[in-house]
Amino acid sequence: MLRFFLSTIYILSFALLGLAQHDHNHDHGHDHGDHSHAEEGGHGHGAVICGEQAHHEFNAGDNAIHHIADANVYSIGPLQIPLPVILYAPDRGWDFFMASKFHADLIGHGDGHVAYNGYVLDGGSVKRVTGAGFPDGEVNISGIIHKKVEVDGKDKEVAFVCYKEQLYPTDSKSTADGGLFGGGITSFYDFSITKNVTSMAIVLLFLSWLFLSVAKACKRNEGKAPTGLQNFMEPFVSFIQDEVAVPFIGDKAPKFLPFLLAIFFFILGLNLFGQIPFFGGSNVTGNLGVTMVLAIIAFIITNINGNADYWKHLFFAPGTPWFVKLILVPVELLGLFVKPITLMLRLFANITAGHMVILIFVSFIFIFGRSGESVPGAIGGAVGSGLLTLFMMAIELVVAFVQAFVFTILTASYIGAATEEHDHHGEHAH
Repeated sequence: MLRFFLSTIYILSFALLGLAQHDHNHDHGHDHGDHSHAEEGGHGHGAVICGEQAHHEFNAGDNAIHHIADANVYSIGPLQIPLPVILYAPDRGWDFFMASKFHADLIGHGDGHVAYNGYVLDGGSVKRVTGAGFPDGEVNISGIIHKKVEVDGKDKEVAFVCYKEQLYPTDSKSTADGGLFGGGITSFYDFSITKNVTSMAIVLLFLSWLFLSVAKACKRNEGKAPTGLQNFMEPFVSFIQDEVAVPFIGDKAPKFLPFLLAIFFFILGLNLFGQIPFFGGSNVTGNLGVTMVLAIIAFIITNINGNADYWKHLFFAPGTPWFVKLILVPVELLGLFVKPITLMLRLFANITAGHMVILIFVSFIFIFGRSGESVPGAIGGAVGSGLLTLFMMAIELVVAFVQAFVFTILTASYIGAATEEHDHHGEHAH
C-alpha cells in the first residue's frame, strides 16, 4: 500500500508539471537559449541554440528509453546527485572527476552547462565532443541540441554542443554490441560509477546485512522456532531448496544451493529496488550488460562442473546413428551457447518492457495535455495514466518475483543436466 501511495504522488507530480508547463513556456520561452534540448512537458519550447530551434515534439517512446537508460547521475525524485566519472580515450588517456564538474542543474534531467576536458553531460550521460577546435578544461557551453544526421547510410540522432555559436558533434560511450543496438566502439570508454552501479551497491549492502542478520539469528535460535527476519526468510530459502535445487540437481543440490540462492535474491532485490518510486529510478536487470554477466556466470558454473557423461553426450551422442550425429552434435553445441543467451534476453526484455510501459502511461499526461497547452487534457491524462500505471505496477511486482524464479530454475536445470550421472538419466526433471 505504501508503494502504491508513493506511486500516486509520483503520478500527480507529473500531472502538476504538465499543467505548469504552458505558463512556464509562455513566460520563459525566450530565456532558455543557454539550456539543453527539449524534454518532458516541452521544456525548451521556443529556445534557439546556435541558430537551431531546440524544441522537439514530445515522443513517449524516446522519453521512456531516456528514463530507463543508465546515467552518470543518481536521481532521487527530480534531484540529480553527481557520481564519480572515470573515462578513457585512447588519444588522451584517463580522466577522473565528479559529475559535478559539468555544473548540471540539481533539479532536472542531468544536463550540464559546462564542458570538462572535452566531455559534456547530456540527459545524465557523459558524451565526448569530437569536433576539431573544441578547447580542453572547463568551458561554458550555450546548450546541447539533438539532430538527425546520416551515418553510414542510416539516420542517427546525434547530440551537438553549442560553443561560441558553433555546433560540435559528440560521441556516446563505446558499447560491446558491435552496433547491433546502435552502439559500437566510439572515441571513448566509460568506466564510471553510474546509477546502475550505485543501485547494485545499495542492494548488495542491504542483502549482506539481511543475510548476516539471519545467519546470526539462526545460530542464536538453534533448536528453537524461528522469529523475526529468520522467520520471514526461511520460506524463501526452503522454497529454492525444496522446489528448485533438489528436484533438478538431486544429491549434489547442497553444493549449488548457495549459488542459486545468491542468484535468486540478487535478481529479486534489484527488481524490487527498481520499482521504488522516486528513489534512483534504476533499471539494473533491464540492462543487457548486467544480465549478460549473470548469464555468463551461470554458463561458467554449469560447464566447469559438467561430468564426463555430459561432455560425451554433447560431442559424441553415443548410441545415435552417425548420420543423425551430423545434425544432432552441431545442434547440441549451438544449444550450449543459446542457453545463456536466452537467460540474458528473457530477464532483460521482461523487466525493460514493464518499465517502458509504465513510463509511456505516465507520458499520457503530456500527450493529452499537449505539453501544458490543454488543462482538461492533462487532468484526463493524469486520471487515466494513474489508473493504468498502478495496475502495471501491481503486475510488475509479480514479474519481479517470477523473473527471479525463472532465471534460478533454468540455471538449476542446466546445472542438473551437466552433473547428472549417465546411469541416473530420467531420475531428475529437466
